[in-house]
Amino acid sequence: MEEFRKLGISGPMLRVIEEEHFKEPSEIQIKAIPLILEGKDVIAKSATGSGKTLVFGALIVKECIKGKGIQSLILTPTRELAEQVCNALRRFSKYTKLEVNSIYGGVGIEPQIQKLRISDVVIGTPGRLLDHLERKTIDLSNVKILVLDEADRMLDMGFIDDVEKIVRRCNKQRQTLFFSATIPQDVARLSHKYMKNPVQVSAESYVDPTKLTQVYYNLPEKNKVSLLVHLLKKEQRLVMVFCNTKITTDFVAYNLKKAGIDAQAIHGGFSQNKRSRTMEHFNSMKVNVLVCTDVAARGLDIKGISHVYNYDIPRESKQYIHRIGRTARAGKEGKAVSLLSEKDYDSFAAIQRDFSVEIKREQVPEFELLNIRRHTGGGRDSRGHRDSRRHYSGRTGYSGERRTGYSGSKSNTGPRRHSSSRDSRSDRDSRREGYSGSRRPRRQFQQNKFKYKRR
Repeated sequence: MEEFRKLGISGPMLRVIEEEHFKEPSEIQIKAIPLILEGKDVIAKSATGSGKTLVFGALIVKECIKGKGIQSLILTPTRELAEQVCNALRRFSKYTKLEVNSIYGGVGIEPQIQKLRISDVVIGTPGRLLDHLERKTIDLSNVKILVLDEADRMLDMGFIDDVEKIVRRCNKQRQTLFFSATIPQDVARLSHKYMKNPVQVSAESYVDPTKLTQVYYNLPEKNKVSLLVHLLKKEQRLVMVFCNTKITTDFVAYNLKKAGIDAQAIHGGFSQNKRSRTMEHFNSMKVNVLVCTDVAARGLDIKGISHVYNYDIPRESKQYIHRIGRTARAGKEGKAVSLLSEKDYDSFAAIQRDFSVEIKREQVPEFELLNIRRHTGGGRDSRGHRDSRRHYSGRTGYSGERRTGYSGSKSNTGPRRHSSSRDSRSDRDSRREGYSGSRRPRRQFQQNKFKYKRR
């Protein structure tokens, strides 16, 4: 407690820190909190799970006064992160009784309008915040603390124009804080444009590389699910399986459950209530395996992840680092496993080139080839997948690989984007997590044929 007190944290916040049994401040807390409490604009470079919510929470609890309008605004890239930050700030402000609320797309807007009328602190995603600004149901003229959480992720998702529109609507006499795992060019440009003499601080990666094992298996795409089931049946702890698209996420989760694995899927195509329930089940260990898109890779505070599986190799090499950052944290051992097929070669080569990471190749073990229900992009059955064909094999095990080594074959791995001017901004919050991997065919209308006779 004494170390937190030395950072300048106020009395009400110290009481919460003691009740939450925080033992000692993290590196980013030690470096950033004194600067922030002095009133400086700060760019904090730190990884997910490093304790940054407490950093800006200490300032908000100290400076915001109940009943004086919206005095603090926190922008987040995803709905899950908005909810997580909201819950944390409610705990931190329990003795100052600040009204803290989150707003995001995918849920009704009218209850949010009612909450905004009494809010002191608002956490929101850019799309829904712009909806409220256009409706004139939110007033940012009194904002004195503006926070961009996971700033690099927000810009990666295409929110840069929306973010700038929101920042320009805030009170110019404010303190601005950026929290980001990386400082790309767009983040640097925003900081120069909207911050006052910002001070940059950084913390080392929260992941311990000495405790993280990274391996990959090279095998045909059609055998990935069978190998994944074989590997997961050996694990009894919390596991995250990453896929590049929503359709693949649903496909993998369905087949894992069919094989007896306690798995659930989460991606931007689900309703917010379903996403919240899934995260609640996973955090409470009611579900051991979370199959997800990269929407869950950043920002969420998920403790105790023992293994991260890349069912698909991420299209952007830096996303690999964000994914594996979910494990080997806080001094615990972890393992990152990548399932590599021909379509992943270019992306995998980029990861090795950009980060010089050592990823050891493992010999593919013998495993049972399962009857996999494959999704082809057509009509869906009651389970959400089309039973177009099943892969059967008379063999009881798979003992080799069709390809004998890794090669740099050419493939188009870049993300495909699809947008519509008719989409509401709140819908973009989930759509911008990535292209879903398929386009629905246009509905064909059959014209009725009538014969008309002139009279």
